[in-house]
Amino acid sequence: MTATHVHLFLNHVPILATLFGLGLLLYAAFRRSDEVARVALGFFVVAALVAVPVYLTGGRAEGTVEELPGVTEAVIEPHEEAGEIALWSSAALGVLALGTLVATRRRERLPRWAVPVALGLSALVGGWFVYTGSLGGTIRHTEIRASAQTSAPAPDARAEDAGGD
Repeated sequence: MTATHVHLFLNHVPILATLFGLGLLLYAAFRRSDEVARVALGFFVVAALVAVPVYLTGGRAEGTVEELPGVTEAVIEPHEEAGEIALWSSAALGVLALGTLVATRRRERLPRWAVPVALGLSALVGGWFVYTGSLGGTIRHTEIRASAQTSAPAPDARAEDAGGD
């Protein structure tokens, strides 16, 4: 298994863990359940931990695809930059979540600020993960590139160009 395999295999975990944790946290806020909120915080810790190998294998995955037809630095670079922001924002959420879990491990209740702060931050991180993942998808999936529809010549135009006068 190569770094590219690891990157492609793991890259969905932080996205899904953050979004699932966000859903759980919304449920916990609605039900006023600290137990469910703690589980959600655990998902944010997992997301942050898995984001590290995803980010670290990204450069080697880039080396695998950068010479493929249709793959340019202009397509890879935005994903790479978004990935760095995703890593650090997820790390901040993970540290907040782990710190809250550790600091309150012997208490029945979470601090009043913990759920609203985690909700806001996890919504931002989850949205950024989705954005980063969609940018990564455009690297090999030209059908989802916004510019593919506007820059690709019509099928008839290609046939006319190939045939000459």
